[in-house]
Amino acid sequence: MLETEVVVSASPHLRAGLSAGRIMWLVVAALIPMAATGVYYFGGHALLIILVSTVTAICTEAITRLLLKRPVTIGDGSAAVTGLLLALTLPPTVPLWIPAVGAAFAIVLGKQIYGGLGHNPFNPALLGRAFLGASWPTLMTRWVWPADSLGWATDSMAAALGISVDAVSGATPLGLWADGITKIPYLQLYLGNIAGSLGETSALAILLGGLFLLVYKIIDWRIPVGYLGTVALLAFLLGEDPLFQLLAGGLLFGAFFMATDYVTTPVTRRGRLIFGVGCGLLTILIRKFGGPPEGVCYSILLMNLTTPLLDRWTVPRRFGEVKANG
Repeated sequence: MLETEVVVSASPHLRAGLSAGRIMWLVVAALIPMAATGVYYFGGHALLIILVSTVTAICTEAITRLLLKRPVTIGDGSAAVTGLLLALTLPPTVPLWIPAVGAAFAIVLGKQIYGGLGHNPFNPALLGRAFLGASWPTLMTRWVWPADSLGWATDSMAAALGISVDAVSGATPLGLWADGITKIPYLQLYLGNIAGSLGETSALAILLGGLFLLVYKIIDWRIPVGYLGTVALLAFLLGEDPLFQLLAGGLLFGAFFMATDYVTTPVTRRGRLIFGVGCGLLTILIRKFGGPPEGVCYSILLMNLTTPLLDRWTVPRRFGEVKANG
């Protein structure tokens, strides 16, 4: 008799050291710089938004799984990631019931209705963000510059930009760009002293989190490179400032943390590159010619629809495979 048990199973037989749960918690760790920056610039209410969104997502998933008589899987961290990602896409001024409603919607109608983790066709956090934006557009477009919450001189900032204090307090950099104002210093866009959603203001924090994911090989470089490269190239061709387009809005955050979602993006290398290029094309088209000045959310959701086709069209040919004649 064999001294050790032999396990017979179907391929693949190679196992990686990273489980789905470990990957999700590493993503949570990568999001900490953005969450911390958002709280630093926008104060305690930003922290409450993050906590309400994350806790609601976790509780909603647990309750939904129990009602559906499925195993409770909150330990894998996917619900926490959804809630945290959603919170970081919200303005710092929204009432606390907004992240609660958005997180519940994202979990129930963006994830669990399809069967749970691994079955959802759309990014749940972005679906929740789109739902909130369509349902309560006024609340979802109330912006504030960090100068208001930290006591800095908002009037001097407005004077530097050549606009009124009300304009500074009421628009994001992309909103000002849409109105023809492009004097916002790159340093502010880089550090995060600007108006915007909680997780999108600081390019430095996003790049730190994105680099963390790349170093640990949690995400594939093809999607963010294809996404950001396409936006930069098209912005240049359309006569816009490529660096401003990269740093402003939710582009960096979307490229590293939303467009790289395992479930809703292609599994093939070519497919991921095409996916990133498509996101970039849609983003710049929406920004330049669409109604809202931002296009990251809808561009990624639209490209999520193409994922099954991209996987089908970019399947690598098997070794020795040839096309049938005739």
